Amino acid sequence: MAAWWSRLTVREQTSLLLLSITVGAWLLWMVVWSPLAAKRDRMVEQNVATAAALVRVDALSAQVLQAREGAAPARTGSNLAAVVNQSTVRFGLAVSRLQPGARGDLQVRLENAQFADLVAWLHQLELREGLVFEEVAITQAGSAGRVNATVRIGQPP
Repeated sequence: MAAWWSRLTVREQTSLLLLSITVGAWLLWMVVWSPLAAKRDRMVEQNVATAAALVRVDALSAQVLQAREGAAPARTGSNLAAVVNQSTVRFGLAVSRLQPGARGDLQVRLENAQFADLVAWLHQLELREGLVFEEVAITQAGSAGRVNATVRIGQPP
């Protein structure tokens, strides 16, 4: 390689050196700088979308707190089970397990439920009955639109 380089004229050596510096800078741009800049732009877009979602969540949480202030009074433990049983029948949800907790809460397991019916049921319990969801776990069931859910329902504070 050294013999080949020494056979070149000074002008050719300078041209090759400038060309290699240019190609190196171009590779640095394409491999390092350009992907980093694109990732930074995506992160900026995600941050803007997250900030907008946060504003919507804040507005919705204010609405929920406002609705809770005008919600129905707290229910007793036995009445809680009765309300849950009546409402699941009304929404056509099959309860596979209904387990009272030590703190007066109630754990409800629903399997192969229609997602839209589940959401309507949760809405009914929270806004109309004044109950609080301490924990909600929803997983996809075997077919489209069907879910398995475990919901821990408690009394409002």
